[in-house]
Amino acid sequence: MNHLVVNNLTKSFKKQIVLDDFSFQCSTGQIIGVFGRNGAGKSTLLKCILGTLKSNSIAISINKEYINPGKIIPDGRIGYLPQNSFLPKEKKVRDIIPLIHPDGDIQDRIFYAPNVYKIDNRKIGKLSLGELRYLELLLLTYLDHQFLMLDEPFSMIQPMHKDWIKELLLSLKEKKGIIITDHYYEDVLDVTDTNILIKEGKSIKIENKEDLIYHGYLRK
Repeated sequence: MNHLVVNNLTKSFKKQIVLDDFSFQCSTGQIIGVFGRNGAGKSTLLKCILGTLKSNSIAISINKEYINPGKIIPDGRIGYLPQNSFLPKEKKVRDIIPLIHPDGDIQDRIFYAPNVYKIDNRKIGKLSLGELRYLELLLLTYLDHQFLMLDEPFSMIQPMHKDWIKELLLSLKEKKGIIITDHYYEDVLDVTDTNILIKEGKSIKIENKEDLIYHGYLRK
């Protein structure tokens, strides 16, 4: 089992503190949901961990080995799915897969993964948002990341494609630790084992929808 620990994460923009000595842990076999209102710091949290956004302070370790925040990307143990697509729109799905995964066995696994046959002959730019997010996540699945951070994987996606993504996430957690941020709280709660709410820069443990209401994230 792999174990990711993030401690003492503080991030401010000028005089506004967004994350205030924020800490959490994630292990292989676990899916963690991160909630927060717009501007609460969800995307900031992921970017600070990845090292694409410099934090005021942060301590990151995997299996008790501390990692320089500036070396998270080359280290390769934490993967990231941003809100905006990273795939070229003019390429077909069947052409993208070997570009990212030159290994033939892995290519076969992706081509024969559930629902890929429905989209493999279409261009990236012609996919629906749900199909695109599913493909992106599937491509990340077969990279050597021990942990995945997903920024709004359910946002603006049709229910059928949400089901594709949920099935994939639940199958992934046997081998990876997964961190999800999204406003679609019901979809997140469907797949997560642990949840936290970012409020006033701090982490609040969330068990269910009622906790989200109690702490002011949702209205009654």
